[in-house]
Amino acid sequence: MPAERQQLTEDAIRTFAENWYVALDQHVGPADVLALITEDLEFKVPEDTFLGHEGFGRWYEAVTHRFFDEVHTVTKVEPVIEGDRAVVRVLVNWQARIWDPPAARSQWLGFDADQTWTVVAGPDGPLIQQYTVNDLAPMPGSASL
Repeated sequence: MPAERQQLTEDAIRTFAENWYVALDQHVGPADVLALITEDLEFKVPEDTFLGHEGFGRWYEAVTHRFFDEVHTVTKVEPVIEGDRAVVRVLVNWQARIWDPPAARSQWLGFDADQTWTVVAGPDGPLIQQYTVNDLAPMPGSASL
């Protein structure tokens, strides 16, 4: 018998989005992040599209070894809920540092990201099923990705 799914609400989705970025900023273990996405995830970021847990795991491994001192600030979460799924517009400011050996110093990155997520109701709250970065606008003074 499948586990009961929690009802999606605006508050639950907003809290989920904020917690998602806390997890990314803290570089939590892969299993903890995989628990926040569906097994059939479609994850579209500027560099590529990653599918499922395996694809997302490759992306997560790469970014947690590339970016540090990350801070994501969620500025907007606009869900349109239809039963046990929602399409969510997420605006987030992302700032981080990168270091490209043998450079003497790290570089600062700052971007405003416009994203669309599809979340579905899971047994412990929302889960991301589709994640698309629509636009990634650099802040003044940001290094390039």
